[in-house]
Amino acid sequence: MKDYIEERVIELARYILETNATVRATAKKFRVSKSTVHKDVTERLMEINPSMAAKVKVVLENNKAERHIRGGLATQQKYRNLQG
Repeated sequence: MKDYIEERVIELARYILETNATVRATAKKFRVSKSTVHKDVTERLMEINPSMAAKVKVVLENNKAERHIRGGLATQQKYRNLQG
């Protein structure tokens, strides 16, 4: 794996761990695709730093479990804005 890819993988993982960010938010922040972020933190990170990969996995699973709540809040906000 090329050095710049390893650096990006570690940087993405650190960001997710520090901020509990979603894959989408991380992709937006680093201007890469969601697919790239997902591949980096699930597959490539496991080769580079397995313990960090396990921690990131916990954050991603938590975000996945909460996404229906965030979606509901976004819809609620949308309809509040339409009424006002």
